[in-house]
Amino acid sequence: MTTNESYRFQVQPGTLYLCPTPLGNLGDMTLRSLEVLKQADLIYAEDTRRSLKLLTHFDIRKPLFSYHDHNRREKEGVILEELRKGNTIALVTDAGMPGISDPGTDMVQACLRESLPFEVLPGPSAMLTALVASGLSTERFAFEGFLPRDKKQRRQALNKAADDSHTLIYYEAPHRIKTTLKAMLEAWGNRKASLGRELTKKHEEWRRSTLEELLRDFEASETPPKGEMVLVVEGADEAVLAEAAREAWKDISPQAHVALLMEAGKDKKTAIKEVAVVRGIPKRDVYQLLHQD
Repeated sequence: MTTNESYRFQVQPGTLYLCPTPLGNLGDMTLRSLEVLKQADLIYAEDTRRSLKLLTHFDIRKPLFSYHDHNRREKEGVILEELRKGNTIALVTDAGMPGISDPGTDMVQACLRESLPFEVLPGPSAMLTALVASGLSTERFAFEGFLPRDKKQRRQALNKAADDSHTLIYYEAPHRIKTTLKAMLEAWGNRKASLGRELTKKHEEWRRSTLEELLRDFEASETPPKGEMVLVVEGADEAVLAEAAREAWKDISPQAHVALLMEAGKDKKTAIKEVAVVRGIPKRDVYQLLHQD
């Protein structure tokens, strides 16, 4: 088998293909995504103007229609009907993986609901690129997307994530980055952090330090922040969380602790295990205390 034959494949009729596109460097366009775009009957794009430039670069000429947050409800039925007719449809966004902080998830859900075939192609992803490049733990992570613009809602979202030990990944706009860093410092205190800007583009930039240092750098700069950003922040320290949990329960007995968990709906075995873990004592000690009376 030749190299060219090893990646070529025939797209299936009546199938929706979610095709990732480059974050900025056109060399990151995958061969499979190109094959789908070349063979598709119709292409739906988040921004037809931007996608037209991409398609033109690769000499692809196909009917191009819009599919974005403001028209996805009305376009959903149109796309489903085209799939039922047997047309092959490619869905692309401005950059990266459809469905990740971009349109796409609704169409997957619609296809599942209507039992219509779809396929998601692997490819560029800003959050995964930034995570690996951050130097922070990649074992457990949570993608949080964009924080709410409303101050109260933003504070609530950050407070909710305060005890999360996963590495946290956020997308942010340049005009809001200082506000976001200040809010994170207020909610979490100082943590290790990495910021990637203009990923894969000519002016790609990485800053790896702490929330405090990142904020200080932006405030000291005479040039306003520019470019799309991905902020990766270390999760809460598990040892500190465990100690805080022990402190929270120290004023009641293990027996009362178990009783409270059971009142909350947990079975006795699970409640005993959780009490033992939180208090840092063997399960058998909890059992013995429960059976003293």
